[in-house]
Amino acid sequence: MNILFFGPNGSGKGTQGAILKDKYGIPHIESGAIFRENIQGNTELGAKAKAYIDRGDLVPDDITIPMILERLQKDDCQNGWLLDGFPRNKNQAIKLHEALDKAGLGLDYVIEIVLDREIAKNRIMGRRLCVNDNNHPNNIYIEAIKPKDDKCRVCGGELKTRSDDQDEEAINKRHSIYYDTETGTLAAAYYFKALAEKDPSIRYITLDGRPGVKEVTAELLSKLE
Repeated sequence: MNILFFGPNGSGKGTQGAILKDKYGIPHIESGAIFRENIQGNTELGAKAKAYIDRGDLVPDDITIPMILERLQKDDCQNGWLLDGFPRNKNQAIKLHEALDKAGLGLDYVIEIVLDREIAKNRIMGRRLCVNDNNHPNNIYIEAIKPKDDKCRVCGGELKTRSDDQDEEAINKRHSIYYDTETGTLAAAYYFKALAEKDPSIRYITLDGRPGVKEVTAELLSKLE
């Protein structure tokens, strides 16, 4: 089962990816982790990528895509993989599709979590971390997991925020790239959606990202089975 996963920051994509990883025994591969592994491992592609990163430049697709293909062909991907965080724009989608085809790595599913931009931003900015356990879910904008009297709803512990969760400018910048349907990440998703309409071997799944984690998981699994 080879899967591409799309969804804006704040949609719960990482949570759903982890659930699929455990259920189907396939690696959840994030593009950022591939860069780190190659740079830390001192690979030839990693050295090339680092040179661009150190200059503050974007790593070209002809370096990024071979890194991704190499990762997808490792032993732990024999039964499938879930790729998250790439492609980020339509041009990358086209190049990735061509590279996957050439490598014989066919796509089975493309999953898109659909969520309104304002809701996605509120979910990020509303996250609160329990000082006792970061896994205790608290969010001031989600009624089901809203803190009680500004304390952790699970254990009553003190709550704190992550600085990057409160950086509205950075959140808006990331979301502007994601929600761009002409050249951005949604344009990449829609490229694969158009492919799926012509190719029955690819299934394009859309999920409503507004309900809670369990409800989204139930919808996702029902559409995969």
